[in-house]
Amino acid sequence: MAHDKVTAEYGSLVFSDADMRQRLPKPTYKELSRVIRENKPIDLDIANEVAHAMKEWALEKGATHFTHWFQPLNGITSEKHDSFITIQPDDGSVLMAFSGKELVQGEPDASSFPNGGLRATFEARGYTVWDPMSPAFIKDEVLCIPTAFISYTGEALDKKTPLLRSEVALERQAKRVLALFGIEPMRVITNVGPEQEYFLIKEEDFEARADLRLTGRTLFGAEPSKGQELEEHYFGAIRPSVNAFMKELDDELWKLAIPAKTKHNEVAPCQHELAPIYERGSLAIDDNLLTMEKLKLLATNYGLACLQHERPFEYVNGSGKHDNWSMSADGRNLLEPGPHPEDNLLFLVFLAFLVAAVDEHADLMRASVASAGNDHRLGANEAPPAIVSVFLGDALTPVVEALIHKEHAEAHEDEIMDLGVPALPDILRDNTDRNRTSPFAFTGNKFEFRMCGSQQNLSDPNTVLNTAVAEQCERFCDYVAARSDEDFYVVALRFVRHTFRDHQRILFDGNGYADEWTIEAERRGLLNLKTTPDALPALIKPENIALFERYGVLNEAEVHARYVAKAEQYAKLLNIEANVMVHMARHEYLPAIISYSGDIATAVATKAELGIDARAEKALVRTLTEGANEVFDLANALDSKNDEARGIADVGERDEFYRDEVIPAMEALRAAVDGMETVCSKECWPVPSYNDMLFYV
Repeated sequence: MAHDKVTAEYGSLVFSDADMRQRLPKPTYKELSRVIRENKPIDLDIANEVAHAMKEWALEKGATHFTHWFQPLNGITSEKHDSFITIQPDDGSVLMAFSGKELVQGEPDASSFPNGGLRATFEARGYTVWDPMSPAFIKDEVLCIPTAFISYTGEALDKKTPLLRSEVALERQAKRVLALFGIEPMRVITNVGPEQEYFLIKEEDFEARADLRLTGRTLFGAEPSKGQELEEHYFGAIRPSVNAFMKELDDELWKLAIPAKTKHNEVAPCQHELAPIYERGSLAIDDNLLTMEKLKLLATNYGLACLQHERPFEYVNGSGKHDNWSMSADGRNLLEPGPHPEDNLLFLVFLAFLVAAVDEHADLMRASVASAGNDHRLGANEAPPAIVSVFLGDALTPVVEALIHKEHAEAHEDEIMDLGVPALPDILRDNTDRNRTSPFAFTGNKFEFRMCGSQQNLSDPNTVLNTAVAEQCERFCDYVAARSDEDFYVVALRFVRHTFRDHQRILFDGNGYADEWTIEAERRGLLNLKTTPDALPALIKPENIALFERYGVLNEAEVHARYVAKAEQYAKLLNIEANVMVHMARHEYLPAIISYSGDIATAVATKAELGIDARAEKALVRTLTEGANEVFDLANALDSKNDEARGIADVGERDEFYRDEVIPAMEALRAAVDGMETVCSKECWPVPSYNDMLFYV
């Protein structure tokens, strides 16, 4: 039965707690459990025993190699495979061995990863360090050990290390807050549920387009005859080939204990979504990166290509990755309002923390999701604008407003709705609707950060959010300590009231797409950082560097490195896109346009000899010739602008030049080529069109 298969295979490729309990000596298992449960250091003797058990388990699963699996600053994952074999010096025989030292620490070459200036090219050494809180797993018959990645001198060269540091900082400060309420949990953790959007197209179409292969998005393409305007794709019937792909994807993710739960068609043609059940923050991000890898790999089994770019196609929705975030103390959700949130002081305190954190660090929140790809998406359909705001909804907004005005208000009660059909059961309408135009929306018992891009590593926004909330926790504790002679309830409620009052400007429940909101947001003093070059400088503001340093998340050098790495990534991606556009224009589109116009010109000459009026052909030849000239000139102009950009040394100035000069040149070339697509014959056009790609059968 399917049920038996799922339960038997779920987590079968993960070195789970059950495997550790079965294979480790009882004292070793207890100590390792304590390390994981309490976030404590691990002893090398314990690591040796764990490594042996892990190796034996992996060998039984068919693995012959192991790798330290880490997340460099390029945002994806990296791995170097080492075999378990050890040659015996006396007789040359082979043993399969794996030591605690190999488990705990690796030494990959660190010189060729993005480092933002932390490492010189000749300084190659870096270290990977085992993260025992994320379980080892087997992928492609290789034992994968989740790790942090640091430089020879100890700086974080990855996305995971600062994330883990931010989780430590948040837990430490949150425990101080909870102690004031008489609560002393063993652990306080974040819970994250990343909703992953993606496109699927035919693999042959993907291979036929250099722009998709090299950049992940279509740099050219005329508007399709049909888009998403009929709204029939969202939650529509899933194509059989796509359904088969999704079924295999579920099976493979479940084997890795990734709790894939929901799958459906998204709004745009060929767009889909996968959502998991919530997990502990850093583990959920590990699992999302694995999910992204599996999406691309398994799609090819069905003749499909998976596109994870934020905007692979113009004229239809792009793809995001909604970062659903909450906190829990020993399983108790600290953002659960309960039936009467107006009387739930603990909830109101943590709600106030989130509102203040987002308002005070909106610039960092925006910078954490900034990328060349996401710039195409923010502000479009189904994506929030670049202005950061907080949505609380119909239930909580009256409570917050009443608190600000020193009044008492009750939250809206859940409402029973009678549908007017006796056979249909009455349903309960909950107290929170969704606002798809809101960047940071409360959705019942969590916040949904909707600005994240589909291909990004969620470590960055979660690192910022964790650190910003840790700051608010400490601020609350200091506020209470300074008023220790007053009643705690009175002091805490005053803190909540003042926090909501002081940060009321960030609260907005309306339409984020409306022009009026842009004007109103400016009046409120909210930032509108529309592009990556606008957003990234926030990372290196002195006050933001001080925030990360205060909580031990990133030092000044590490912050600067991330700014440089992100700025360089932006310029490099646009350089590649510009190069691809020029190449396609010169080597694919221009030859096609010229060839087609030549064929039409020959027809004109033939008809002229016969005395036949060729008015349509003559007009078409003129249009094609003028269009070819325009494409030729604009390709040269883009090439020149891109060459000029590459000569700018300062990363900030280079990014601004790409935004202000290169991108407009790219848009002009695209418009000219797309105009030619609308007049050339389908047979002569060198690449699949939007009509072909978005509406395959």
